[in-house]
Amino acid sequence: MSDLNKTLQKWHASFSKGTDFDSWGQLVEAIDEYQILARQLQKEAQSPSNASDFTEDQKKTIGKIATCLELRSAALQSNQSQEEFKLEDLKQLEPILNNILTFNKEFPFDVQPVPLRRILAPGEEENLEVEEEEEEAGAGVGSPDAFPARVPGTLLPRLPSEPGMTLLTLKIEKIGLKDAGQCIDPYMTVSVKDVNGIDLTPVQDTPMATRKEDTYVHFNIEIEIQKHVEKLTKGAAIFFEFKHYKPKKRFTSTKCFAFMELDEIKPGPIVVELYKKPTDFKRKKLQLLTKKPLYLHLHQTLHKE
Repeated sequence: MSDLNKTLQKWHASFSKGTDFDSWGQLVEAIDEYQILARQLQKEAQSPSNASDFTEDQKKTIGKIATCLELRSAALQSNQSQEEFKLEDLKQLEPILNNILTFNKEFPFDVQPVPLRRILAPGEEENLEVEEEEEEAGAGVGSPDAFPARVPGTLLPRLPSEPGMTLLTLKIEKIGLKDAGQCIDPYMTVSVKDVNGIDLTPVQDTPMATRKEDTYVHFNIEIEIQKHVEKLTKGAAIFFEFKHYKPKKRFTSTKCFAFMELDEIKPGPIVVELYKKPTDFKRKKLQLLTKKPLYLHLHQTLHKE
């Protein structure tokens, strides 16, 4: 069997599995299947011509199917399902995906392939989202131009050691969220800010989380803080912004944030509380995300010569 046929069979099996879960009411499982397949299709739709077995028209159709999968995934996470993309709508796409090499009709839904995902600068997303219960005035937005632009998922190496100076490695183990299983492509942005919300080190984005289980998103990723602990200014804090992709709005959004202050830097495990967005880098108006015992779980390692 050719690689192309294997790919098509895998896509069809994943599509069928998702719609089966959806029909049975296993919503978390259906959401996961739809999101995984949507990412596979988006990757193919955005691949260069010389790296794809599909024509440009076929890739457009593949991209539109990916958009519909994300719309269905979003519908399963919404309380206003009467206006959303329905399972019956999605099932119309199964024969198209099954016969993608010969499909030459008009696509049944007025959608477009999802563009390369937009990752917003701190503070920018609050201008796009209207969620009254989460809007807070006066949140700091840091100083995005203080350090070079970063590539998402690229972490920086540990700094060279200096005699008498301490370096901090933070392992992001997991974060507790009541809807952990519904977060699409979650990752964490880590920054170190002074009391005025100004960056003291380059901002780093983790790769996407390794897995979702029950009420936890698991990372198990180490971050090297890019400044010796002794050189951090008084009142500084380390911020952790949990971000995820919103298919309906087509951008990556901050869901919540947490922070550690300097007096909390000590070897071993630590759990820190989660706060509602927008991220308040000045720590002036903090609102807990939930009353439930859900936290960000970290492990600290100190390196000193």
